[in-house]
Amino acid sequence: SVKEPFSGLLTQGMICHQTFRDEAGGWVLPTDVQIGSDGSAVHVATGEAIRVGRSEKMSKSKRNVVDPEEILASYGADTARLFMLSDSPPKHDLDWTDAGVDGAWRYINRLWRLIGEPASDLAACPSAAPAVISPAAENVRRAVHKTIAAVSDDLERFHFNKAVARIRELTNRLEVLDTIDEGAKWVLREGCEVVVKLIGPMMPHLAEELWQRLGHDGLLVDAAWPDYDPAFLEETSVTIAVQVNGKLRGTIDVPKDSAKDVIKDAALAISNVVSVMNGREPRKVIVVPNRIVNVVV
Repeated sequence: SVKEPFSGLLTQGMICHQTFRDEAGGWVLPTDVQIGSDGSAVHVATGEAIRVGRSEKMSKSKRNVVDPEEILASYGADTARLFMLSDSPPKHDLDWTDAGVDGAWRYINRLWRLIGEPASDLAACPSAAPAVISPAAENVRRAVHKTIAAVSDDLERFHFNKAVARIRELTNRLEVLDTIDEGAKWVLREGCEVVVKLIGPMMPHLAEELWQRLGHDGLLVDAAWPDYDPAFLEETSVTIAVQVNGKLRGTIDVPKDSAKDVIKDAALAISNVVSVMNGREPRKVIVVPNRIVNVVV
């Protein structure tokens, strides 16, 4: 009974770009404009001054368009896809900027260096988790599983820009992971596999190549979406604000549901708190577990 092949349609907002006019008031293509460090603009061919207008939706009449073929030739399709998905929510307008495209390109290169260059080491890692994983590597693994859960939810809600931001944040964690032991190497391997699977819908071409670099024979598009362990979603530590006479003086990280005495001792040891108290004894220390400490002096 449904006339359309789908029951709902989400359309991308308008793609916008700066507008440019020459001295005669004619519209000028962005590729014909050179912008200096001081913000002034000149025509590439003639050198005449160009007036920079506001960003408006792309249209042939105002000539504020970007040739897709040039983007594909310079950066590749995956860069254009990633930039458009990550720059703004899909319902909103998108300002097309060279800086934004270049930022997506730089991230793609970082991802390639993380997975593509040490591919032999990552491919050699065993599939089963080692018996011992260091606390630092375990924290990264916790971030991996939290990212799977969050990105899966973002995609269901069409929050593509949030999904890309979470994947990039996870990439940052994996880049600085110190692979000094087999446990950390295994966590890095697991994290890289997850990143490739999560980024696959956004950058299918590069993701397929990285999937092969990780030692897989089949296609990524045929692989199952990653599962997450609910146990890793539970917070084991909390950040608690510490106030002195109602004014924030710092924060402490303690295990979740720590005893009030443990929280109190950690709060009173903060250098800013010690400085403000200046040797005075607190009249009262109010501890709200997992939330806040207020020292009254």
